[in-house]
Amino acid sequence: MHISERANPNGTGVLPAGDSDWSPEAIREEIAALQHEPGALLPILHAIQNRIGYVPEGAVPIIADMLQQTRADVHGVISFYHHFRTRPAGSNVLEVCRAEACQARGGRALERHVQEKLGVGYHQTTADNEFTLEPVYCLGNCACGPSIRVNNETIGRVTPQTFDRLADSLTTSVLQLK
Repeated sequence: MHISERANPNGTGVLPAGDSDWSPEAIREEIAALQHEPGALLPILHAIQNRIGYVPEGAVPIIADMLQQTRADVHGVISFYHHFRTRPAGSNVLEVCRAEACQARGGRALERHVQEKLGVGYHQTTADNEFTLEPVYCLGNCACGPSIRVNNETIGRVTPQTFDRLADSLTTSVLQLK
């Protein structure tokens, strides 16, 4: 998927803000499709997040009931893995690599610039719902650091200037009607 494209409801990525409505039936469908697999909880959580864009709090009791686990067990897995979100993400999920190789190539300065440009810290979404900023601890692109991932596309050798151009290209323009 190209970084400027929005994902679709077929599980290919995050849904645009506002399209993240969920229902208990949608949660039950995802669980039913995978609940008989060994270690089904993680694949189920991934499937729900792929379909809805996050794992709603209201899904936890449904998952627990259908998998015959406690709510605490399900919540524990969701909160342990940083990949899972419990709130809708912005239109673009931006991950900045914080691993040592990227840090050695200017990653800390890039992190500061990204946070300043967007006006948010990690695990936050911009007020306009355009970007959700997340840390990631290795993108496997070490020779091309510092690296970021935007909507599942990895981009290397990111400078503050290239980030600014990328962010501007992904930002939705406000139309003024006359």
